[in-house]
Amino acid sequence: MDLSFAVGDFTIHRIIEQETTFLPALDMLPALTPDKLADNRSWMQQAAAIDSKDTLILAFQSYVVKTPHHTILIDSCIGNDKPRPTRAKWHMKTDDTYMRALSAAGLGVGDIDIVMCTHLHVDHVGWNTRLENGRWVPTFPNARYIFGKTEFDHWTAQHAKAEVPPFADSVLPVVEARKAEIVTNDYQIGDHVRLLPTPRHTPGHVAFAFGRGKDDAVFSGDLMHSPLQARYPELSAKFDADQPQAATTRRNFLERYCDTDTLCCTAHFPSPSAGKIRRWGDGFRCESVAAN
Repeated sequence: MDLSFAVGDFTIHRIIEQETTFLPALDMLPALTPDKLADNRSWMQQAAAIDSKDTLILAFQSYVVKTPHHTILIDSCIGNDKPRPTRAKWHMKTDDTYMRALSAAGLGVGDIDIVMCTHLHVDHVGWNTRLENGRWVPTFPNARYIFGKTEFDHWTAQHAKAEVPPFADSVLPVVEARKAEIVTNDYQIGDHVRLLPTPRHTPGHVAFAFGRGKDDAVFSGDLMHSPLQARYPELSAKFDADQPQAATTRRNFLERYCDTDTLCCTAHFPSPSAGKIRRWGDGFRCESVAAN
């Protein structure tokens, strides 16, 4: 099934690798209280964003944006053959789900011109590389890979202290293959793709805005993982490097796009994952837009 959206002169395809239970809501969102969870359980269940045991349901996916000039893949998901012992559903995976989803969108690995990563966490870089004859090689042979400099420098420093496995197997092989472009926050592709700094989930986290003269679509990465965080922007995930700053960034982002026509494409909200930001009391909701 091809899950796509037409926005401006772009076509956006969702490439879903997994859509599954992840962590208990009260564990993943430390500031969430049992009372607040109870108040929101009904609509969260209707949105297929939480299960009967109060475990959050997340999508793990890439987006492919076909512009008049480029085919751009945003965030390369989990990947195969990667040692991820702390995540059973990701560890040494060998399924063909991701490649079948690419094929369903009419795409092959050779069709991708540019790979862009909102940040360099494990579930956003996995398909940057694939295992070939015992070596990690770029999965998308014709693509240049765009990494933000602040993010890249942060993980380079961390990796120098102690190995960061996703950096070692999914980022550095791309650099060694001379396929990487390390860019600053003023980086643009033509007049239609821009970086939007959205820091403190990781130090160099960025969103990507697409559109000429206006933001037709924005890809929010891990600015938020669950619709609960749109409703209550103060709820930061336990994975956020700086939870108070991440909350401020999240609210500023939601205010920026609230009541506009910009399609917000989230990394992890359950299907359909994309929608228009609308105000909901003191918070927000991502009002679903049906895929084509």
